[in-house]
Amino acid sequence: MSKATKAIRQLPPATLGALQKLGADLSVARLRRKESLRTWAKRLGVTLSTLQRLEAGDPSVSIGIVASALWLISRDGELANLAAPEHDQGALEMNVREAVELGLARAQVSAEARLRAANPIDSKED
Repeated sequence: MSKATKAIRQLPPATLGALQKLGADLSVARLRRKESLRTWAKRLGVTLSTLQRLEAGDPSVSIGIVASALWLISRDGELANLAAPEHDQGALEMNVREAVELGLARAQVSAEARLRAANPIDSKED
């Protein structure tokens, strides 16, 4: 089994569902434009079979083909924001946790310094 096959088999169900919805939405976009599978495949530069897999939400269809399909419906601009750092909730939450931990550590050091300043004799005995 190739690494790509293993990765696809391990996709979370919600991700598979999102890909299927994307494929269905692309199919609707094509139909609303009154384009046949054959015409749309030609415009994308893919085989009819690949387009059918794309519209079925097959996760093995390349991201380049997905991007081209989004371009055909003028939605490719969204790709630039999908993984933008400012929208990375997991990393943002990590940054907040680190800031809180740093703040707590600084507060502890500050409190210890105040105690030492208040009791200079105890500090000299250490």
